[in-house]
Amino acid sequence: MSPWFPSSPCTTARCVDVPMRAAGPLRRVLRALAAVLVVLAGVLVARLTWGTARRRVTALWSRALLRALGVRVEVRQGFAFFAGAAGAASSGAPGPEAPEPEARLVVANHISWLDPLVLAATMPCRLVAKREVGSWPVVRGLAGGAGALPIARDSLHGLPGAVASIADVLRSGESVAAFPEGTTWCGRGSGTFKPAVFQAALDAGARVTPVALVYRESSGPRTTAPAYVGDDTLVASLLRVIAVRRLVVEVTVLPPVTASSRRELADLAEAAVASATGRLPALRPALAASA
Repeated sequence: MSPWFPSSPCTTARCVDVPMRAAGPLRRVLRALAAVLVVLAGVLVARLTWGTARRRVTALWSRALLRALGVRVEVRQGFAFFAGAAGAASSGAPGPEAPEPEARLVVANHISWLDPLVLAATMPCRLVAKREVGSWPVVRGLAGGAGALPIARDSLHGLPGAVASIADVLRSGESVAAFPEGTTWCGRGSGTFKPAVFQAALDAGARVTPVALVYRESSGPRTTAPAYVGDDTLVASLLRVIAVRRLVVEVTVLPPVTASSRRELADLAEAAVASATGRLPALRPALAASA
């Protein structure tokens, strides 16, 4: 186990739900075909865009793919019970993209392979991705075109360089999104935020914005159907996603957290996300000091 690639106890057998309301066979086929078309279009467009245009095109493409899969995104502002955050949560959904005037490190809980699409669709950012993505056909071109930052998460030797590259991107004025748990959880539980990526924010003087992700069936109960855990395969997870009649992902953007050390930043960001998802972590020293 490493700080970048920890393990999760979640498995498909005991954690993943069957949809309460399933989509019909025709709708599933149409969703699959639409997704294939969007992915193929993305491979072509990724070769033709760069710079600020790349972020906007990536956001549009991500929204198109989520819509093709039948996933609805609801964005809201929230408040956290830790880190001195203030401001009432809003049930209304602002526009699909909420640009910020300065670079920020966006950190979120990690449930599904849909999560990077959701973040890219709702805020302009570059995503931290495991280096293995660079060897996957099709996905390699999409990730490269989107400006993903490849990280060898199972290599302690590569950590300083990874942190430095993220800090350089933040200094350049671009936001970066990462999943500090280092692996996916089903959504019923959550992992510990690892502190390494937060050092990049400290080095670059960038603010840290926690984001909480929750998947639901329509406006009803939470669902773990989109989870990508254990020995799951991408195809099996994809088939579960398109089988949900109406899948909604709630994106709660929380107030920035501030601290003088990366461990404190990680603890406070984790607590903010946990407070929004209803899964409060143990009260560690950094949290106790801010309470």
